[in-house]
Amino acid sequence: MVGCCPVVELRQYTLRPGQRDVLVELFDRELIEGQEATGMAIIGQFRDLDRPDRFVWLRGFPDMERRLRSLESFYGGPGWKDHSSAANATMIDVDDVLLLRPAGPTSGFGEMPPRPGRGEDVPSSPLIATVCSVDGPIAPDRLEQLLPALDALRPSVLAAFVEEPSENTFPALPVRVGEHVVVWLQRVASTDPSDLDASARASAELARALVPGLVADPVQLRLAPTARSRLR
Repeated sequence: MVGCCPVVELRQYTLRPGQRDVLVELFDRELIEGQEATGMAIIGQFRDLDRPDRFVWLRGFPDMERRLRSLESFYGGPGWKDHSSAANATMIDVDDVLLLRPAGPTSGFGEMPPRPGRGEDVPSSPLIATVCSVDGPIAPDRLEQLLPALDALRPSVLAAFVEEPSENTFPALPVRVGEHVVVWLQRVASTDPSDLDASARASAELARALVPGLVADPVQLRLAPTARSRLR
């Protein structure tokens, strides 16, 4: 997966109590290859370390037109129909979805390792997603000031995004509308909770200092990759 992806969904699902591992197992076993066969990319799927009933995942597309075709194909096909009842039974809310695009020409996801196979034990590291709500679209000159600061942040930023302004042409899956955001993701090499906390604080401090038009404190998602997450 090189240069993935011009359109990205950040999807946060609230699940019924005790059902997250059920969905994770089903997703990793049955719902990856079928989606990718339609032309989308399953970038990563995660357990939220701070919210035991939250499942977070990232899905990418080459463009909005092919997003529509891929979603129609998958959700109208047997791969979803065979497993939709079991998946939906775990879920309370699936509408917390940000539709995103890379913040700059080189700000999207670059090359990632192959996806672990079923039953394969591959090491992973926690990730932090920082989500900043802002008061309007960020002007290109302000992005040009922000992106070098993100490049200097440690742990390094894997990818940075702003909202994709296009209309959601697949309304069967709602997305958050009328919002302006800046989102970036980092991989934290250490699994020590204090190191994860320190990395999250540094990222939040940078957001408060440099993100233009910030309207609320940054929201941070601390994420543990599932067994078959490609982003790990």
